[in-house]
Amino acid sequence: MQLFTDQTGRTFSLPQDPPRRIVSLVPSQTELLFDLGLRDEVCGITKFCVHPPEWFQHKKRIGGTKTVDLHKIAALRPDLILANKEENEQAQILELARHYPVWISDIFSLNDALDMIRSVGRLTGKAQEGAQWAHQIERAFAAQRLPAGQSRRKAAYFIWRKPYLVAAADTFIDTMLSEAGFDNVFADRRRYPEIDLETLAAAQPDCILLSSEPFPFAEKHFGPFREACPGAQMLVVDGELFSWYGSRLLQSPAYFQKLRKSLELAGQ
Repeated sequence: MQLFTDQTGRTFSLPQDPPRRIVSLVPSQTELLFDLGLRDEVCGITKFCVHPPEWFQHKKRIGGTKTVDLHKIAALRPDLILANKEENEQAQILELARHYPVWISDIFSLNDALDMIRSVGRLTGKAQEGAQWAHQIERAFAAQRLPAGQSRRKAAYFIWRKPYLVAAADTFIDTMLSEAGFDNVFADRRRYPEIDLETLAAAQPDCILLSSEPFPFAEKHFGPFREACPGAQMLVVDGELFSWYGSRLLQSPAYFQKLRKSLELAGQ
């Protein structure tokens, strides 16, 4: 019997190898399952698993990422559940792990994401496909990185409003900011701290990036930021391409290049 180890160090075996009834509690990993070529094997997803659209419309939804309906999952009789340490509630995941094989991802870096993609491929009988996706993503990121010595913009990345929350150190978004060629002005803080506009002004960012998710920032929200940092460039950015760590990562490098170009043109 083959043993699998998740990214938190837990080891388990699968009753069905490869699994035939998979529940995904993580939107970015749901999309990955589709891109690995799985179809009928995936029987349950969350209400936030919006990609691919056809799965969002037709797959059984088992609640939100932090409000899992344990009874709906039980009715699906899964032989594998994919979860994430940050996105899902610990108590619910521990309860599910008492009854089903649960593979938990724990992702802070690009290497963590690539390891997850390969691991999910092996878990689901799609090892070759997982390895191919990871290789393509790794090459795409390597090709878009700023050359050594090229100047980097100082950025503040906001994920929430009322209160204002930013992505700081020890987050996957912080890693993606670095990959995209930015220095996070709040890298001296951890996780997702609350920031007031006076603190933002003191950090003196070159640019302020307002994420499209989880709070849907739009240009109508620019006003207070302009008042606090009149010299900073401001953009609404695609939050999925900064925070989703599955197969959607393949789109991120080209987006980061386009983003840098937009800032360069706007600064001229």
